[in-house]
Amino acid sequence: MLLFTARVYFLTNNLFNFSGPYSCAIYDKKGTLLGAQVAADGQWRFEPDAVPLKFEKCIIAAEDKRFYLHFGIDIFSVLRALVSNVKSKRIVSGASTITMQTVRLLEGNPNRTLKQKIHEADLAFLMECRFSKKTILSLYSANAPFGGNVVGLEAASWRYFKRPPRSLTWAESATLAVLPNQPALVYPGANKDILLKKRNKLLNRLYEKKIIDLKTLDLALQEELPEKPFSLPSSCPHYLQKLKADNPLKSKFYTGIDSTLQDNAERIIQKWNKTFFEKNICNSAALIMETATGKILAYCGNLGIQAKDVDMVYAKRSSGSLLKPFLYAAMLDNGMLLPDQLVIDIPTRIGSYKPDNNIPVYRGAVKAGEALSRSLNIPAIMELKKYGITAFLDYLKLCGFTTFTRSADDYGLPLILGGGEITMYEATKAYADMMNKACNRQVLHKHFPISTGAAYLTLQALSDGIRPDDEAMWQIFANSKKIAWKTGTSNGNRDAWAIGTTKDYTVAVWVGNASGRGNKEIKSNTCTAPLLFDLFSSLPTTYWPTSPTDDLEEIQVCKHSGYLAGLDCQDKVKGFKPINATLGFVCPYCKKISVTPDGKYRASVSDMKNEYEGLFPLQKSYFVLPPSVEYFYTKQTLGYRYLPPYLPWHKDTQSSDLQIIFPEDGALIIIPIEIDGKLGATVFQVAERNKDASVYWDIDGEYLGATREKHKISIRPLQGDHILTVTDSNGTVCKRSFSIVTKTD
Repeated sequence: MLLFTARVYFLTNNLFNFSGPYSCAIYDKKGTLLGAQVAADGQWRFEPDAVPLKFEKCIIAAEDKRFYLHFGIDIFSVLRALVSNVKSKRIVSGASTITMQTVRLLEGNPNRTLKQKIHEADLAFLMECRFSKKTILSLYSANAPFGGNVVGLEAASWRYFKRPPRSLTWAESATLAVLPNQPALVYPGANKDILLKKRNKLLNRLYEKKIIDLKTLDLALQEELPEKPFSLPSSCPHYLQKLKADNPLKSKFYTGIDSTLQDNAERIIQKWNKTFFEKNICNSAALIMETATGKILAYCGNLGIQAKDVDMVYAKRSSGSLLKPFLYAAMLDNGMLLPDQLVIDIPTRIGSYKPDNNIPVYRGAVKAGEALSRSLNIPAIMELKKYGITAFLDYLKLCGFTTFTRSADDYGLPLILGGGEITMYEATKAYADMMNKACNRQVLHKHFPISTGAAYLTLQALSDGIRPDDEAMWQIFANSKKIAWKTGTSNGNRDAWAIGTTKDYTVAVWVGNASGRGNKEIKSNTCTAPLLFDLFSSLPTTYWPTSPTDDLEEIQVCKHSGYLAGLDCQDKVKGFKPINATLGFVCPYCKKISVTPDGKYRASVSDMKNEYEGLFPLQKSYFVLPPSVEYFYTKQTLGYRYLPPYLPWHKDTQSSDLQIIFPEDGALIIIPIEIDGKLGATVFQVAERNKDASVYWDIDGEYLGATREKHKISIRPLQGDHILTVTDSNGTVCKRSFSIVTKTD
């Protein structure tokens, strides 16, 4: 008995472990085929699967009516074939059972000889001893020939009827059941009359055996035969390649893809591609993810006209501005920022690095949340400088980003503006986790660092915040279907991004050239923002998370500055911070100022003479921005209350009314040599609060001239270290050191 068992196992093991080659195939969440690749031998052949009842009944009736009654060898069929062949003095009938045919198929269809028949009968019996009838039928159905390069039931079902086997009608199942008998001669598109006759004969046999009723038979006989093979589905090719690379031993991949969302996404992207292609933008990609689980619902890796094989979902590309929300959340949690806190937005140079906003407009000071929604670069640079590049890189790794492998010095401050690379997949998961945190549910990354309160406040800024003028039209859509969204365009216009998230869905979009070629038309406001909202329009409406009151602490903030209110802040409003954030600062801009009793002038006790003789100055609270900030702030903001001027006879060289805007202290300024060989110029700028004051300029003790009202001066300093000194007509003095480096292009 032991020897027999060993023989059964070893002789059938190779048959059961037949390894193809199989076609690689990807399926949606309902098990429907999304796409497939032809097998290595050029055949369409899928891994064995359960055989639907209709096809099972048809194939048994057509090939082996006593399939469930024998043990691999049908003695009655053998005797019938023997008698027929003897009478005819030639082979006119075979006696192969489905099990014997399965053995033959799995052994590669060797030549038919008596010896081979005996061998097949032996192995068929052994297979029956080891495997169930269902398993044998599954192996047969997966490897039977169906004409041309179509092998197996699943491939045949999709090629001839464009549907999965489980959806086939009785007529369609019967059509496929008669094909393996003469696959080279009879198949859809060839010998239609013969095929129709065979199919109808089988349908009548099913009726005679009472497998189908008369009405079913009549309807089945009226069905048309397929004219020619269809192409197999070809959706999600990049996702299939990714799954295949991660699981090289598998050929069937069942995913969470929603075929309806996938079809809609492909249709919408292809619609926009017509516009993109006209602008020489060659590639686009999108990912739709279920926020709570991270399951991929739609995967469009690259719908383009060039470099189509590049999967942009996993390609490393410049992040643009997509990292700004994570820095914002980090600073909220660390007590370094509040949503309405004013952040500085003025021309800035840090060493030789001079960042600019996407639109060359400076607001002086802007609320932190608005700076985020407007995607202002200067505030983001200053925030990263304060938070620390190394600390932020560590933070990003906890958020799930694995692509930041260089040192902090190598990335520098441009990291926050797209100086590092990300993948769409990791960015989408990170945005989904921010929403998961805001919803107080389990995150996808175990050590995700953002608190629930910070996540909610960040997403609020991204959903309700003021947008750049060129994105404002898309905010109308966002307000009708509330979404937290962020766009980004990389330096050199190589990548345009948009990512949006809701409780249920997180959608990411990338548009550009996979080759890395820049194009001034590659901009998030015209490419990815409208595409993002077009994709969201195809998704079901979801609800915005409720405010996590247990994770937010109500505080009193200054109405003017958004900082934690101090003793000198007269106007206070309600604000919120993450519950565990510790604030170590109060409003620095509200301060008590000494003014004359009529409020017309600033004054000290020693200034009280002439018409103010015998009077004392009053202490009055003012919201006062530094002159350099005030200069830009008042251009964009109405209602700012200026400080009154000093009394005419007041002298104070320590006054804060004069401030140098550019250059920054210690700045390294690179000035090009012009084509004619002359040194290029640079423009220095000063802010003076007293509009009637003059400003006097000198560098290294050399007087350059005076300015009134608009305090700018164009100079050509020589290479080396210098000191700028400015003095206003009130005697206030400011100094700034800087260095000049000349450069020949």
